[in-house]
Amino acid sequence: MKFKKLLAVAGLGLSSSFSSFAQSIVMNVQAGDPKLQISKHIYGQFAEHLGRCIYGGFWVDENLNVPKKDRLRLDIIEALNKIKIPNLRWPGGCFADTYHWRDGIGPRNQRPKMLNGTWGDVVEDNSFGTHEFLELCSMLKCEPYLAGNMGSGTVAEMSNWIEYLNLNGDTPLAKLRAQNGHPDPFKVSFWGVGNESWGCGGNMTPEFYADQYKQYATFAKSYPGAPLRKIASGANGDDRNWTEVCMKKIPVDQLWGISLHYYTLPTGNWGKKGPATGFDEQAYFSTVKNCLRMDEIVAAHSAIMDKYDPNKKVALVVDEWGVWTDVEPGTNPAFLYQQNTLRDALVAGTTLNIFNNHCDRVKMAELAQAINVLQSLVLTDKEKMLLTPTYHVFDLYQVHQDAQYLPLKFTSPDYVLGNEKIQALNASASKDKDGIVHISLVNLDPKKSIKIESGIDGVTWKNATGQILTSAKFNDYNSFDNPNKVKLAPFKGAKKRGNKLEVEIPAQSVVVLALK
Repeated sequence: MKFKKLLAVAGLGLSSSFSSFAQSIVMNVQAGDPKLQISKHIYGQFAEHLGRCIYGGFWVDENLNVPKKDRLRLDIIEALNKIKIPNLRWPGGCFADTYHWRDGIGPRNQRPKMLNGTWGDVVEDNSFGTHEFLELCSMLKCEPYLAGNMGSGTVAEMSNWIEYLNLNGDTPLAKLRAQNGHPDPFKVSFWGVGNESWGCGGNMTPEFYADQYKQYATFAKSYPGAPLRKIASGANGDDRNWTEVCMKKIPVDQLWGISLHYYTLPTGNWGKKGPATGFDEQAYFSTVKNCLRMDEIVAAHSAIMDKYDPNKKVALVVDEWGVWTDVEPGTNPAFLYQQNTLRDALVAGTTLNIFNNHCDRVKMAELAQAINVLQSLVLTDKEKMLLTPTYHVFDLYQVHQDAQYLPLKFTSPDYVLGNEKIQALNASASKDKDGIVHISLVNLDPKKSIKIESGIDGVTWKNATGQILTSAKFNDYNSFDNPNKVKLAPFKGAKKRGNKLEVEIPAQSVVVLALK
């Protein structure tokens, strides 16, 4: 189905002068297939040894005056627990293919240091390693997703890491794990075999990578109680040939998933991506237009996968996505620190709607990255911490996790700027285990609201409640001086009229409704 035909509904109490700019559409929330769910793992996150994501983010100096357990920062953990992140990917990213797991176990004062030549030539002291990461995941109540080193590592190194973590037995590696404080196996299920193997992970051809993958996957063993879900390093954006070759050469029974990386660049130009703040409407339009390309990219890769896997056993895993801008002025360019505006929140809501609407194939995704890097959920400055507009979108959308997918049928109005136009409205819907229908709607038009009249097939409901995320300007953001400039608010603009839902969605807003 085309994304523009899939979308949905919402509204807010608006002045008559504002409502005069509204566009009106009709949409239908369909019953769907009760067996088709929106996987909670679509709402995953990513933490790389890059800039201040790990060090100065999750893992802080022992003298920093913040609540912490060991050196794990508790206010961040509390914030992520609130939005129920389902998984966390680590240690990279490009860093993963330089990382040797044995350097990050055992007594910290005995761990060797290394140069992080991928991200700024800083010295990595390995104080945050395998056990620290898995303790973090335990505190976050999420599943770990480990990216194995194919680029500079060996088959034996990855195989041994899996045995160290997952075997409940009497082997030297299992004994070493116990000696390091964890007698019971960790039972890590998600494993990436390399990262961006077409680029920083080895500059491989897809044919070479597919052969390497089969070798690594053969020795990546599932131990009792710890079945592996192996994820191949997939395509860069619209590189359909990479997916074609991997799906053709790698047996389906050796794959749980294949990844896809696509970043939204405001300009579309890696050399000059555009600023994170202070941009004009043309830059805003270009950004959301580039974001909407995710739908056609996912659809294209899914169609290739359908040829070789018609039963959809293999997941498409979009394990790096988000807005990538130029870094904040005065910061280390290798640390990828950027601010996060309402524009980024609209991109996040749109992208998650796309994933939800492709949930027959997209079973997992990870935003890049969780803390202080790229399109973050959380930013920190020593003791200070703030939640970004993107965080609030994940807070709104958590209602879709593991809920039944409900298709939406409608035709979006256009958002027009100059001689260009894009779809103004995108949406997705689901029904949770209690029978509550949730509809998430994004209006990308910064000037016009959208009125919707919607039928809801096969659902009995009495009232509609909701929340909204918006702000006066699309380049508004939360700063350490004003951390709540962009925040959630109750949404009062949805009502029931007969058997229909009527909503008016304000310009540049994300709205999530609950029909009970």
